[in-house]
Amino acid sequence: MEKSRMTLPTGPDTLCFDKDEFTKEDFDVDHFVSDCRKRVQLEELRDDLELYYKLLKTAMVELINKDYADFVNLSTNLVGMDKALNQLSVPLGQLREEVLSLRSSVSEGIRAVDERMSKQEDIREKKMCVLRLIQVIRSVEKIEKILNSQSSKETHALEVRSPLLTGQILERIATEFNQLQFHAVQSKGLPLLDKVRPRIAGITAMLQRSLEGLLLEGLQTSDVDIIRHCLRTYATIDKTRDAEALVGQVLVKPYMDQVIVEQIVESRPDGLQTMYKKLLEFVPHHCRLLREVTGGAISSEKGNTVPGYDFLVNSVWPEIVRGLEENLPSLYNPGDPDAFHKKYTISMNFLRTFERQCGSQASVKRLRAHPAYHSFNNKWNLPVYFQIRFREIAVSLEAALTAVLEDAPAGSSFCLLASHRTWSSLQRCWSDAMFLPSLAHRLWRLTLQILARYSVFVNELLLRPISNESAKDIKNPVVTSSKDPSVTQGNSEDQGGGPSESKPAASISSTQLVYVVADLDRLQEQLPELLETIKPKLEMIGFKNFSSVSALADSQLSLSACVPPLSGRIVRDLSESCFSYLKSALEVPRLYRRTNKEVPTTASSYVDSALKPFYQLQSGHKDKLKQALIQQWLEDALSESTQKYCETVSDILHSVRKMEESLKRLKQARKTTSPNPGGPGGGMSDDDKIRLQLALDVEYLGEQIQKLGLQSKDIKSFPALTALVAAAKDQATAEQP
Repeated sequence: MEKSRMTLPTGPDTLCFDKDEFTKEDFDVDHFVSDCRKRVQLEELRDDLELYYKLLKTAMVELINKDYADFVNLSTNLVGMDKALNQLSVPLGQLREEVLSLRSSVSEGIRAVDERMSKQEDIREKKMCVLRLIQVIRSVEKIEKILNSQSSKETHALEVRSPLLTGQILERIATEFNQLQFHAVQSKGLPLLDKVRPRIAGITAMLQRSLEGLLLEGLQTSDVDIIRHCLRTYATIDKTRDAEALVGQVLVKPYMDQVIVEQIVESRPDGLQTMYKKLLEFVPHHCRLLREVTGGAISSEKGNTVPGYDFLVNSVWPEIVRGLEENLPSLYNPGDPDAFHKKYTISMNFLRTFERQCGSQASVKRLRAHPAYHSFNNKWNLPVYFQIRFREIAVSLEAALTAVLEDAPAGSSFCLLASHRTWSSLQRCWSDAMFLPSLAHRLWRLTLQILARYSVFVNELLLRPISNESAKDIKNPVVTSSKDPSVTQGNSEDQGGGPSESKPAASISSTQLVYVVADLDRLQEQLPELLETIKPKLEMIGFKNFSSVSALADSQLSLSACVPPLSGRIVRDLSESCFSYLKSALEVPRLYRRTNKEVPTTASSYVDSALKPFYQLQSGHKDKLKQALIQQWLEDALSESTQKYCETVSDILHSVRKMEESLKRLKQARKTTSPNPGGPGGGMSDDDKIRLQLALDVEYLGEQIQKLGLQSKDIKSFPALTALVAAAKDQATAEQP
């Protein structure tokens, strides 16, 4: 308090700290210094502290000077203070003794009151126990009196009493019995209750037997009032589960044992559906009265219903599950996946229909939370079924993804069996004959695995060398395993047949590469169709967030990434095949030099041979590939081969020019006037014929490129090649007279 009222002198405004910081209770020197260092340097802080210290010292001196008289007279004012204090000590001691005596008296009074209150509480509890015991005795005697009064009239009254009257009497007994049970529980452990307990047990057994008999009688006679009174009595004594168990044992169990018979189910193709149909008929035919009384039926009157019962959930369904497990164990056998799928689908349809019979959402929730419901679902060994299906698909797919590529079956939209089998495997995963809603996540993963496996297979094909196939082989379809016997039979004619059988496993033809690209393109086009098939099935199980389905798009991108390398290999193979014929231009000088052949007027045959693979690709695969892709392949392959061809023609013309210059120098050296060796009569020289023949070949090549649907200007190096031979042709024609 004193510290809070302390007023410090005010310093100049230039100080880097607040003077009130020193009067705070939580003042800390380290914190004060670190906080000031954020604003000023330590030297400035020191100067400010010294300045404020001088102010404090001056203020203290002024304060002492102001109250100097009080400070001087302080010792004088305290003279005689000890005597005054001694005079006060005696009356204060007496007062303390009186207070302690009064406190002791009050404590004794409170303790006496607490003891009396405890005794009264104990008496009250004993009184309540006695009253409860009295009530137990009265209830037992009252029930026994009712029972004795009824037994005394057994020869007359019971013979004419109606079941309804018996039900009303039992309801009275049940009401009294409920009170008896309540007071007996409250009086648990008392000796008198142990003496009365045998009488209570007898009453309980009698009441249980009477209720069971009355309920069975009401069910047999279809008397709604008897059933209502009986169920209300069960509810009164809190034995609703006993009533449901009784109905299950007496009414439901015999019917289930009669309907669920394995021999009858297996003797007919639709035996399982027929059995389930009969099981569903049990509820409207045999549980109609129970549902009307308990409010489970739509036509039930709310005022006359007995709540607290659910016979479909607690009586009918457990007996159905028990009957299926005991009488039809083969139902859950996953050994035959097709039969298992059929049984599971039919059973789940039966389960959904049974849920609709429950009549309310609350009843359906109770059914789905029932142990028998979980037992029924857990009996279906879905993981084993999926493993069998997975093995079937994997074996079938791996059998197609072999070293020897086979043709797809007739009518397939794919070219290769591997692609056809991949697509059929994807379709099979989501077909109605295999798909199960509970396995949707596993089938989705299998779908991605199939696409990934096919992508790996295509990448493995890229590592194979391209086999040497002749022009005739290019026209033929892909070599299949069915043709292997013919290869074996030809071994007697050709010793090289043996090694040729082992090579297809490690090589791939250019035609097969084209088929792979066509299948990749086709598969990517059909993946959206597969996704449209998958979405409704995922929505069926409540799946609404389709963002994770983008994994399928990732798989599609993985397949798309395989196309450029395949296209590169196809282009390279076409280019090499084309240039293998175009390099025959090297033979042109040999054909005309010193052979006295006529002046060329047509192109060489090697040009047609060089373009033959291009025509075969364009005509043979136009229905499998997009025209734009074919044109791109042709353009890239022609660009590569034309560049090499241009270099070859350039070398030929260069050698021709050098040969021509050498001959001229030789003639000048010999000073001879012999005629040109190209032919008599001063015709075209052999070198000019060579130039003219190359020009004709290049012109014809350009015409054929136009016929392929390409523009010669788009072919790299072709304009340079055209200019090269045009100059040579001009030279040849210019030298003619």
